Amino acid sequence: MITFDFDYYQPATQREALATYQNLKNEGKRILYYAGGTEIISLARTKQIQFDAVIDIKSIPECNVMEFQNEKLIIGAAVTLTKIIESNLFPLLSATSRRAADHTSRNKITLGGNICGRLPYKEALLPLLLTDTQVIISGGNGTRNIPITEAFNKEWQFNDGEFLLQINVERSFTALPFCSIKKTKQGKVDYPLITIASLKKDDKVRVAFSGLSTYPFRELKLEEELNHLALPLETRITNAFCHLPSPIHSDLRGSAQYRGFVARNALEEVLVSLGGEQHASN
Repeated sequence: MITFDFDYYQPATQREALATYQNLKNEGKRILYYAGGTEIISLARTKQIQFDAVIDIKSIPECNVMEFQNEKLIIGAAVTLTKIIESNLFPLLSATSRRAADHTSRNKITLGGNICGRLPYKEALLPLLLTDTQVIISGGNGTRNIPITEAFNKEWQFNDGEFLLQINVERSFTALPFCSIKKTKQGKVDYPLITIASLKKDDKVRVAFSGLSTYPFRELKLEEELNHLALPLETRITNAFCHLPSPIHSDLRGSAQYRGFVARNALEEVLVSLGGEQHASN
């Protein structure tokens, strides 16, 4: 049960959503955009967040698109993880989303809710970091179409009043060999110790991590070490871990030492799965 009062708005267009936000801001209200709502409801029930109004973007047509257009896969922020999985237009995103929550929750969790929420895991973000994804952001000055590496750097770089509208991925990325692994302390749908998403492009392995740090990341120097096939697999993984962008995360689910151990083993599984374990002499 949410113990505080708030106003609920469900605009039908981008313009209406942005105007609603501005009007509420002028009134001094605390405002949240709302796509799936599962995380917002959970945090509000436990009094971890409070707000005066929510703006539900699920009725905005652009937020519900999921189709190929001009050799690009367009996915709206309000598309549910279940729809992404069942369509399987982007198999790596489908596989990673399937491990993000149980089936009932995936019926409500949206792409925007997963990757823009307050929880640090953001599993559905990993395939997007690997595929040169473009992000379409709606704001008072119109829409911005920018690389995901510019839109997300440890956290989302939204201007005041902006919200995620869509993402688009080049079709060619959706057909590449891939691997997705999630390791939990207990149970398949528990929060992850480690999630790794990986794909192989031009005989090079790309990898992105969730759970290893306090934010999802892809690190190019780490990938360079993993793709030095002249070196033994164990050496490459050890060298790669010298290029982590931040210290390994430690919490009640696992110490940094344990999480690092799990991550190394999971990364080895990924490389073997994608054929990245060979030596150059083989």
